[in-house]
Amino acid sequence: MKKIYLYTLAGAFTFLGAGCNKLKDFGDVNNNPAATVTPIPSALLSNVEANLGGYASTGTEAISGGQYAQYFTETQYSGTSLYNLPQNGFTGNYAGNLNNLQLIINQNPSKNMVNVAKILQQYIFWIVTDSWGDVPYSDALKGAANILPKYDSQQDIYKGMLTTLTSAINSFDASAISGDIIYGGDVASWKRMANSLKLLIAVQMSKTSETSIASAAAKEAVASGVIVSTDQNFVLKYPGGNYKSAWWNLYNGRKDFAESKTLTDYTASTNDPRQAAFGGESEQAGNVTTSNIGVPYGLARLAVTAFTDANPKWARVLRGDFRLENGSVTLITASEVWLARAEGVNIGWLTGETVASDFVNGLTESFSQWNVTSNATAFYNNLLTANNITTPNIKLIATQRWVASYPDGHMAWDIWRKSGYPVLTPAPDATNTSKQIVRRFVYATSEYNTNGKNVAAAVARLSGGDSQDSRVWWDVK
Repeated sequence: MKKIYLYTLAGAFTFLGAGCNKLKDFGDVNNNPAATVTPIPSALLSNVEANLGGYASTGTEAISGGQYAQYFTETQYSGTSLYNLPQNGFTGNYAGNLNNLQLIINQNPSKNMVNVAKILQQYIFWIVTDSWGDVPYSDALKGAANILPKYDSQQDIYKGMLTTLTSAINSFDASAISGDIIYGGDVASWKRMANSLKLLIAVQMSKTSETSIASAAAKEAVASGVIVSTDQNFVLKYPGGNYKSAWWNLYNGRKDFAESKTLTDYTASTNDPRQAAFGGESEQAGNVTTSNIGVPYGLARLAVTAFTDANPKWARVLRGDFRLENGSVTLITASEVWLARAEGVNIGWLTGETVASDFVNGLTESFSQWNVTSNATAFYNNLLTANNITTPNIKLIATQRWVASYPDGHMAWDIWRKSGYPVLTPAPDATNTSKQIVRRFVYATSEYNTNGKNVAAAVARLSGGDSQDSRVWWDVK
């Protein structure tokens, strides 16, 4: 393609004939020959929400991030976990989900529909910018008015996301939200989700020069009301059939990924009861037998297949009953939010709460999420004793954030890059020149071919250039 229509146009061809409130309601909407050519906002929202699961499970940003953060390792075709060049394209996000949300905003069916669309855009932008760094933001999604969008600095994108989330949170009214298959149109739930996203974004900025903005945003988010219990989680529940869980699809005729020994070694060292849910001995959906035999991380194919052949009960990603067709993908959880709050208290941003209480609440909600009946307070006390500390420090907070975010690879990669915890050893069979863990995706060749001037400006801002070893803005040494 000669121009960046990829950023703007694909969503315009999503011709949907009816609104939807459940995933099963729109299995054939694109096959209706009598459908209107005017996009229906409710159906657009359902469609985007149905596609969100990949961002926290098996989409490129998440599954690769999960390998770099050593949740997972490859068992068949070693490449990503050996740090092959991650030259990935991001335009599909703009042409698809982001543009469909922009169509809702442009049509303005109701104030609350627009607010939800803006909130979901920020969630997607967050994952995109964290994966590549500088990307189109303020100039994107403008259609023919701007087919060559500039790349905003990640610093500006982060400030823009916080501003947009705050505006949306503060402008909800009594209007309807149609087609919402996640929260059923409940405004209070969307406010909590947006505040939780705002908090996570703010905490990710904790080592940057924008701490005053981030600290204020974190305080505002908590005061306004964030997710506090597992029943409030931002989670996509699949009905099965035509719309199967992304985690079910991970082992649909294949078994290319395993839980990494990095994670199983850590859960073993802390006697973590969540390991019973984290790894399963079979790729068969519904199998209830757990496995703690993590596969050694970052091995070339012959070495890793030798291990899996010798250990047939190696840990698959998630126990089988968490990989059902009608299973779910969690996007933002109460556990993640509580532990992010604990970090906010630890760095002096949040007052009126304690690191200890937030940390225990985070463990409690994580145990609840994974149907673990163990006592979270006792587990917390054991963690302190094992680390010879009396209150959680950043090392323990970050490491437990990493555990609690499993299996969301985007979150894990973010946590590790920002904090340096847990301490990870690079792949022993790494193929890249530096032999270091990947810190960002490299811009796709198509970007250079179609939007060369703007991608060049973005590359010039990267210390080290367009390299997988270059650090994004908040990834401060």
